[in-house]
Amino acid sequence: MDRPHLFVDISAHGFGHLAQVAPVLEALGKRLPALRLSIRSGLPTAKLRARVAADFSHLPGSSDFGYVMHDAVSLDLDATAQAYRRQHADWNRLVESDAQLFRQLKPNLVLSDVAYLPLAGAARAGIPAVAMCSLNWAELFAHFFASEDWAPTIHRQMLEAYRSAECFLRLTPGMAMSDLPGLRTIGPIAAVGGDCRQELRRQLGCSGEQRLVLIAFGGVEKQLPVDQWPPLAGLHWLIPQAWQIDQPGFTDFEALGRPITDLMRAVDAVLTKPGYGTFAEAACNGTPLLYLRREDWPEQDVLIAWLQQHGRCREVSDADLLAGRLRPALAALWSQAPPAVPRPSGADEAAAALLPWLATAGKA
Repeated sequence: MDRPHLFVDISAHGFGHLAQVAPVLEALGKRLPALRLSIRSGLPTAKLRARVAADFSHLPGSSDFGYVMHDAVSLDLDATAQAYRRQHADWNRLVESDAQLFRQLKPNLVLSDVAYLPLAGAARAGIPAVAMCSLNWAELFAHFFASEDWAPTIHRQMLEAYRSAECFLRLTPGMAMSDLPGLRTIGPIAAVGGDCRQELRRQLGCSGEQRLVLIAFGGVEKQLPVDQWPPLAGLHWLIPQAWQIDQPGFTDFEALGRPITDLMRAVDAVLTKPGYGTFAEAACNGTPLLYLRREDWPEQDVLIAWLQQHGRCREVSDADLLAGRLRPALAALWSQAPPAVPRPSGADEAAAALLPWLATAGKA
């Protein structure tokens, strides 16, 4: 009997798409231990393996670019427009290239979070495909570029690709996606970390009175001038290693050798920007969250409204963040009463939705 084969396309626009997919693959693996996985993504193999426990073949490369970013909270719309126009000038060849790949690999199902090119390629190759995400690039494209005279053809091709999927698994929280008829709304998807709070404090040499704050802006970096911040007694910051800050009160979180979700669960707060992965994981791990709003990012209002209901969160201004004036915001954050922690039911729901195309593989 042939092993069921799932081809997964994971956007490298930050780490949030991987955070959505990995729990689904774990849930699928429990149902189908013989599942064969092929993953295409521009993310490094090591980053994929840190989240995906099952064995997989990695096809390096990105079939989408999402949006060109200046940093984690600001877009380069001119460069993004040029990138879309370049990609769609060669659209038919790109679709045929993906179709040929799928004809060769013969997966039973294609899952995309949330590139539309593999959906179009799968449709041309006659292979079922499912999209899954809290957003889609067509809705964001219309938000930013609908008034441009060159945009209608590109938007039509994007929508046709998304609509060719068997269904679109819309995560909670998620954008409206009113242009997509095959929506199926599922619950939140988030990895729940292991309890390492006491071990982490011993590892850092922190006293019981010190609060730990994780700074994690995801896969698109935003450097903060933390070395110029005024001293904030009683706080210990976990920061990206790339910042190269070597002074008391700061520790590179990568050097701790712990999964990011374990750190998320162990700290007293996380500082980030609105993004599905960190917001959902903060809520489902019961972690208070400070956020810096993104410049004109349509998804963020949905995320913020959901986290206000299901977690503890508070906005911080760019000026206060750059100046390190964070104690009032943190105090207000920690004074909030914790709501009931939401259950991340979406991974099991997504696995159940995908199973019909995979469970029958090899049966005849």
